[in-house]
Amino acid sequence: MQLTAFSAPGRFRRGNLHTHSDLSDGVLTPQEVCRRYKAEGYDFIALTDHMIGLYGYPVADTLPFRDAGFTTLLGAELHSGAMENGELWHILAVGLPADFAPADAPGFVPVAGQESGPALAARAVAAGAFVAIAHPQWSGMTLADARSITAAHAVEIYNHGCATGCDRADGFHVADLLLSEGRELSLIATDDAHFTEPDHFGGWVMVKAEENTPEALLAALKAGAFYASTGPELRDVRIADGAVHVESSAVSTVIVQGHGCAAKAIHGDSMTRATMPLDRFARSPWIRVTVIDRAGKRAWSNPVRGHMTA
Repeated sequence: MQLTAFSAPGRFRRGNLHTHSDLSDGVLTPQEVCRRYKAEGYDFIALTDHMIGLYGYPVADTLPFRDAGFTTLLGAELHSGAMENGELWHILAVGLPADFAPADAPGFVPVAGQESGPALAARAVAAGAFVAIAHPQWSGMTLADARSITAAHAVEIYNHGCATGCDRADGFHVADLLLSEGRELSLIATDDAHFTEPDHFGGWVMVKAEENTPEALLAALKAGAFYASTGPELRDVRIADGAVHVESSAVSTVIVQGHGCAAKAIHGDSMTRATMPLDRFARSPWIRVTVIDRAGKRAWSNPVRGHMTA
């Protein structure tokens, strides 16, 4: 059994799903943001400015910046209602219609009578967007908060801006707990770039699609046909003969993680292939794979459920 990212037709396209411009609290114009990502070799980005009244509820029009080798997905970072800590929800929506009706969110402080975060996420999914729970560690999100976003496709498990700005980049604790409760979720790495600090070109997704079009990329994201990275390449992850088989660019560590404390690592030099017996994961309803290179950069597979003895 091969993970969708490696069995799907097409080729991998590199993209950032969380980006800001001067339409909200970033410092560069949408055109310059797109130019820089294209110049750095990205195939696509989603410009996801804050959909807040303070900024006029923007959904950035990035259509003029598409060309034969670079495309964009419309999107926004949505806000409405309070989490358990009293702070505003942050919900990433990629593939959002340009005319998506904003919530009543005048600023970054919750107000009485607002649409709830879970309702806003569900409305974005119904409108066709790929929705992710944004930076759960940065937000101070509780497990109850995360449980309530039942419409989300993904959890943001690495946020480069949160890494550089406050050392709160991680979303794996929330993601793993939700996975163990039976949620079907994928895992994204992003920049959350504002270009106010070194918060760019540090985390991305590699999406498998036959065409570099918004429609093909959005369908692949929803299907889980991608992996997340800060550097290494994942080239294959499959389960066969009671083991998980991993192929990658040169790495020094391969780890398989599962429910609870289930985890096993292989360490070595310039490894491009690794095989991990799955007996340690016989009671785990899911597994995922991490590879780490000599520089400490990581790549992560999406989770896979069942088939632990395939």
